Amino acid sequence: RLSGAEAVVEGVGDHGCEYMTGGTVVVLGQTGRNFAAGMSGGVAYVYDVDGSFATRCNTSMVDLLPLLPEDQQFAQGQDTLHLGQSDEAHLRRLLESHHKWTGSQRASELLDDWENSLKRFVKVFPKEYQRALRERAGSNAGTVQAADTTSMQTAQPGNPVAAQGTLTK
Repeated sequence: RLSGAEAVVEGVGDHGCEYMTGGTVVVLGQTGRNFAAGMSGGVAYVYDVDGSFATRCNTSMVDLLPLLPEDQQFAQGQDTLHLGQSDEAHLRRLLESHHKWTGSQRASELLDDWENSLKRFVKVFPKEYQRALRERAGSNAGTVQAADTTSMQTAQPGNPVAAQGTLTK
């Protein structure tokens, strides 16, 4: 299970990302069977080494999508953005960090051939998470109402906080 963390792994056995509810997982190698069973949130980016990842993924709750270049994803709208970032930018940042901290040869190879590597990644995107992102993008969630400043007055002269102002409403 993963609920909000970020993880980069070079391979995973059976039942990877099972019951994942949030966060981000990057898999740079093979996966076992039943990947994403019960996955309701977060996103996994899987490097599909041999083009057969879909046969090992449980797609009952997720969609398997190609990673789009950043400009194309932004053109599709905010409801496709995981954590407010494009998949390309988020994935690249995670790979660069993984390489920096581990010296991973695999991460280095993928970064060195980024344009081609990006085409082989699959986005594992839970259907429930997609629905939540669509709803949030369609509402005014995240919009901040401006404060009513019509009756704001500064503090009285001689008060040490006079220059800062005080809301008297």
